[in-house]
Amino acid sequence: MATGFVFHELYLWHNTWNWNQVFPPSLTVQPGTHAENPETKRRLRNLLEVSGILDHLVTIKPRRATVEELSRVHTPAHIAKIREISDRGYGDASALTPLGAGSYEIALLAAGGAIKAMEAVITGEVDNAYALIRPPGHHATADVGMGFCLFSNAAIAIRHAQQLHGLTRIATVDWDVHHGNGTQSIFYDDPSVLSISLHQDNLFPANSGAIAENGEGKGKGFNINVPLPPGSGPGAYAAAFERVVIPALTRFKPELIVVPSGFDASGVDPMGRMLMNSSGYRRLARMLLDAARALCGGRLVMTHEGGYSEMYVPYCGLAVIEELCGHRTGVEDPWDQLMGQWGGMSAQPHQTAIIDQAAELVKNIN
Repeated sequence: MATGFVFHELYLWHNTWNWNQVFPPSLTVQPGTHAENPETKRRLRNLLEVSGILDHLVTIKPRRATVEELSRVHTPAHIAKIREISDRGYGDASALTPLGAGSYEIALLAAGGAIKAMEAVITGEVDNAYALIRPPGHHATADVGMGFCLFSNAAIAIRHAQQLHGLTRIATVDWDVHHGNGTQSIFYDDPSVLSISLHQDNLFPANSGAIAENGEGKGKGFNINVPLPPGSGPGAYAAAFERVVIPALTRFKPELIVVPSGFDASGVDPMGRMLMNSSGYRRLARMLLDAARALCGGRLVMTHEGGYSEMYVPYCGLAVIEELCGHRTGVEDPWDQLMGQWGGMSAQPHQTAIIDQAAELVKNIN
């Protein structure tokens, strides 16, 4: 299979300053490194090169999204606010979300990278694509940049596909450890987009991502949340895919599948409390590929979101990209077997109880 790959050095130049993980420095908070810093993305790109898999990917050059393209998702006031802060050189989109000089232009490039990946898949230039973009996007709502996200990259690409390429049914499957609240809010009343989010229950944003949030108006039934309990591992995620995600996709019959791809559900991530390993992500990617082949000609686009373990994100990302392009590099994940021996890697009764509840929502899709 031909797999497209989007990346640009400027993605690593988005400046989140010297915050201590998620808190700004003060007289009681020592300066440090913001959780959403370039290193996990840089190291993933580096491992792709060292492994040799870049030779098996089709390079897709990103471009800046236009204000018109952003405006299909975001309000003029929000776009203007991000630009003003960037031009000023420093400020916060909202709590936890600092940006610096040039961040507006880099965020345009991230949204444009998602668009280019989408276009390459729709036109058949590639079978699927992975956009290693930054800043991330799945928390950004129409009028608020939050959770490290400035613009909703995946949603902007989806609206582009609908407006310019005529797609009428697109599905998103968000496996970031945090709830994809921005994507949910943008499509909450829209039956043309099936939004699915698997996330750690009530992690971020607080009180967001409950099973009861199932869409509204014409979009009722087209939003599915699977709020997995802390400590869920590959077994729980696979069960959720088998009993919720794949049946929902099968009922919806999308023309294309988009994955906001965060690797912060790993067992060593500092921002979540889940137990996923690279083998688990590989299995989920394989299941989505099989579903995409059966339902929409294999058309699958992944946009990079969270993941905060500098050491481990690269191995999870490599496993997924190996599945996308069908090439094994032989690079071994040094953590994978060790994690596989941890307790709780199989689905537990309290986890399957939540999955059972979410599975009931599949019946609402028509």
